[in-house]
Amino acid sequence: MTEPSTTDFYALEDLLTPEEIDVRDRVRAWCDTEVLPRINDYWERAEFPFELVPGFAKLGIAGGTVQGYGSPGMSAVAAGLVAAELARADGSVGTFNGVHSFLAMQSIALLGSEEQRERWLPPMARMEEIGAFGLTEPGHGSDAVALETRARRDGDSYVLDGAKKWIGNGSIADHVIVWARGEDGAVGGYVVEKGTPGFTATVMTGKTALRAVWQAELTLEGVRVPAENRLENCHSFKDVSTILDRTRYTVAWRALGLATGSYELALQHTLRREQFGQPIAGYQLVQEKLATMLADITGMQLMCWRLSSLADAGRMTPAMASLAKRHCAATARRIVADARDLLGGDGILLEHHVARHHADIEAIYTFEGTDHVQALIVGREITGLSAISGRRR
Repeated sequence: MTEPSTTDFYALEDLLTPEEIDVRDRVRAWCDTEVLPRINDYWERAEFPFELVPGFAKLGIAGGTVQGYGSPGMSAVAAGLVAAELARADGSVGTFNGVHSFLAMQSIALLGSEEQRERWLPPMARMEEIGAFGLTEPGHGSDAVALETRARRDGDSYVLDGAKKWIGNGSIADHVIVWARGEDGAVGGYVVEKGTPGFTATVMTGKTALRAVWQAELTLEGVRVPAENRLENCHSFKDVSTILDRTRYTVAWRALGLATGSYELALQHTLRREQFGQPIAGYQLVQEKLATMLADITGMQLMCWRLSSLADAGRMTPAMASLAKRHCAATARRIVADARDLLGGDGILLEHHVARHHADIEAIYTFEGTDHVQALIVGREITGLSAISGRRR
């Protein structure tokens, strides 16, 4: 029996440019040959796969949509396809790229001065230096605007004090962008270099999701940062929100990637697994699940493509990105659960990969804005009333 090789049921590829197809296929080939054979062992040991970084660098995808400075300057659609392909193989690798290429590099590209971009972005594009994004704090997740980390000017430096939590790449990064509130109350971005005295990064343990990428708890005690390391064009939390808004659409693509990978694995399994004299794919209940999964994936594909097309046209709004993140993460959560179910007992074994996706989707469902917070962002947009603050916008 011939197994279907694609989930492109509505011929979405017809809407893609040759360049977008090329980068998607290159990333998929690398994931299939380099990531999938290795990642389960790293995930089980909760270790970061450093051996994959040189190959990742050769793909030339670091920086995503960043223009110049050695970055590929790809379209938002291409960046989304890359995010989906990485997540299709492994959520941890996808998260590593999301933090480095989007949160960290985009912050420097959008909010840094020309000198800062020239100084930091080229080695980050070559993956010679890794970036991290230090926003979330132990007491402030969804209400990130209330951050308590402080920065005060002292001569030709700023002195930072505070704590951060859930910082992807935080323990391995060469540059951690720490968001802190200055003496005037304004939020600024400060690039803290690896090895700076007073800066401590502790890898978080006990995670049940995204185990092959390290999140860290950061402690900043009198960390002295040169004044030239303050991002020149960041003046308020609104500027930070701009970064989050511009990167959130890739999280929707990552949810799509996990869903796609899980569906493909489930389809392959049901075609091969025989019970009661025939492949289980021949039973009505199984086919109903597969059809529902494919319909949901097709809807996610079209939503992600349209959102990224709007981003490329400069028409994507924060609420659009929130709607896609919320919908795709919740939909992927259902699809991955159904895939795990279709694999039966094999669904809880790492060797079949779905178990890893089943755990990892829980993190994607939560980070960069929970389901509830995304709903309130969309609700504010369509009603003109803020249920978060209780005030009109």
